[in-house]
Amino acid sequence: MHISSGLLSSARRVIRSPHFWAVLAIFAIGIILHYPEQLIPWGASAISSFLGTTRHTAERVFFLIPITYASFIFGLRGGIASLVAAGFIMLPRAIFISQVPVDAILESSGVIIVGGVVNLWFYMHRKDIAQRRSIEEALVRIIDGSSIPSFVINKQHKVTHWNTAIEALTGIKREEIIGTDEQWRAFYAEKRPIMADLIVDGSSEKEIETYYKNGYKRSQLIYGAYEAEGWFPALGKDGKYLHFSASPIRNNDGEITGAIETLENITERKKAEENLRYYLKEITKAQEEERKRIARELHDSSAQNLIALLHQLDNLLTDKTKLPVSEAKALWGFYEQIRDTLQEVRRFSRDLRPSILDDLGLLPALEWVTQDLKSTYWIEVDLKVLGNERRLFPETELLLFRIVQEALRNIAKHAEATRAEVEVKFDEDRITITISDDGKGFEPPESLEVLPPTGKLGLAGMQERVQLLGGRLKLESKPGKGTKIFVEAPV
Repeated sequence: MHISSGLLSSARRVIRSPHFWAVLAIFAIGIILHYPEQLIPWGASAISSFLGTTRHTAERVFFLIPITYASFIFGLRGGIASLVAAGFIMLPRAIFISQVPVDAILESSGVIIVGGVVNLWFYMHRKDIAQRRSIEEALVRIIDGSSIPSFVINKQHKVTHWNTAIEALTGIKREEIIGTDEQWRAFYAEKRPIMADLIVDGSSEKEIETYYKNGYKRSQLIYGAYEAEGWFPALGKDGKYLHFSASPIRNNDGEITGAIETLENITERKKAEENLRYYLKEITKAQEEERKRIARELHDSSAQNLIALLHQLDNLLTDKTKLPVSEAKALWGFYEQIRDTLQEVRRFSRDLRPSILDDLGLLPALEWVTQDLKSTYWIEVDLKVLGNERRLFPETELLLFRIVQEALRNIAKHAEATRAEVEVKFDEDRITITISDDGKGFEPPESLEVLPPTGKLGLAGMQERVQLLGGRLKLESKPGKGTKIFVEAPV
């Protein structure tokens, strides 16, 4: 009952439409043109001479006009109905009247096929429009109903959606921003393409990562470094720190039609991170000062006392030439023990704070620590330097040295390696250090943040020092394949 009433209602709407009567009128003209001898015998020759044909090819092609019209206005059902009507009109002449029925049937079939293709094209086009509209409506519901500041741009970089949350964050009203392609960037402090721009321009994930990693000098980036997992820092003109990420919007064919970008006000979090970084920096500074003080005490006091004791024993053994052999032997044993202890004290002093680092800089200190690993643990170590060598800020050199020192210490204690390599690369605005070995390797954690609870305090300390530098640390390792540590820091 409901179905029949619905069909009757649809039929009434179609009949009341002026387009329906226009299609009928065109069909009527086509019938007259198709059957002039039967309908108007006295004017048949005039019509044929006017069309310039005697096979009625043009009259058959004429039926594509009402077929296309009906398909465009009434959709697939209207188009199919017009195809059926055109077939019923053309086939009697092709079968019973035409002098070349085979050709007439082929021409009529061709018109039906072309009309069917037209119907199908209109159907797919409407379907695509409907899907696009449903995506748009879904975007409106998702974005407008979200508490996360979000906006959408199209392929022309113009804003199509702007929710209330981003209005509150940026102070820019929706009516001011929709349809613009430049004004919406006003809340960023830097004039530059953002992730949504790159996405709609067709940039790959790797290209986007490279752009944000290398595209700007470190002094222009917040906290001086690219951040992983698709999040990048930006600074609003009002001083707010913003995290933003973007995702492509695709149609059913997988083609990118736009990008949605979300922002997050992380000002408070950044302030907390700054405070934490400041405290960590001060703690590290205090630790290094204490290391320096203890190293100086060991060198100036303990080592000197041991040297004095060695001189006294040497003098005693030189003066007392007639000592019993057993006593002389015992004294020489004491002498050797004190000499070994002096070497240990000197090594402790160098490990705590090598004076070569303060006096000559990072590279000589790295040469010393690699040679020390070679002589102490019999591990072949190569030091390679690329780029223009130069001195860095003392704090930077100290932190980088500690990172390499800790990495080499881990190789000596845990890697069971026979070879290791330290590569230092100087670029214009950054330094990259790679420490690798051919040891037993291990299965690294998914995130370096979980290192302290697992007991890997050495790696955790390296990560903390890299963060103090505003850089990043990457770890690569597989069981039986050795380990590589990449350290990158701004200079």
